[in-house]
Amino acid sequence: MTGLHDRVFGCLMVKTNGWFIGFAARLWFAAILLPYYFNSALTKVAGDSFPSAGAFAQILPSIAEQYVYDTAAIPFFPWHLIVIAGTIAEFVLPVLIVAGLFTRLSALAMIGFVGVQTIVDIVFHGAVTGELFDGLPDQLIDQRMLWAFILMILVVKGGGRISIDYILSRRS
Repeated sequence: MTGLHDRVFGCLMVKTNGWFIGFAARLWFAAILLPYYFNSALTKVAGDSFPSAGAFAQILPSIAEQYVYDTAAIPFFPWHLIVIAGTIAEFVLPVLIVAGLFTRLSALAMIGFVGVQTIVDIVFHGAVTGELFDGLPDQLIDQRMLWAFILMILVVKGGGRISIDYILSRRS
């Protein structure tokens, strides 16, 4: 039985080594999180101004309320800078991850982004964290940990052979 196990899974390891894990993690990210982050980012550029009042409401709700959602009245530093950086990150990081360009750094930055996003959701929007090991996998903590796990795989393993990173590394 051990020999059969070793032959089957040994063959699977050899056939998938170097390409499957990175590609699969990027594919999962593209299927689950790319549309989520693009839709979120698009709400931040909608309207007359950039960043929009909606962007401030999502990222810095207390600042948006303080200035009655008048984006022209909100000081550029640091508030506009934070919202602009967050909006750009929502567009750029997912594209880099899916393309497999600067995969490890992009995934690490995205983990940081998810962490900040989670803090904002809890502190400013009143989201309930939930608990681990409670049998309720739809809680915020469970969701964000799964997202971070996919991204950690990319930090550790990279984008794999089916990525722009791999193509660029072969040229140099």
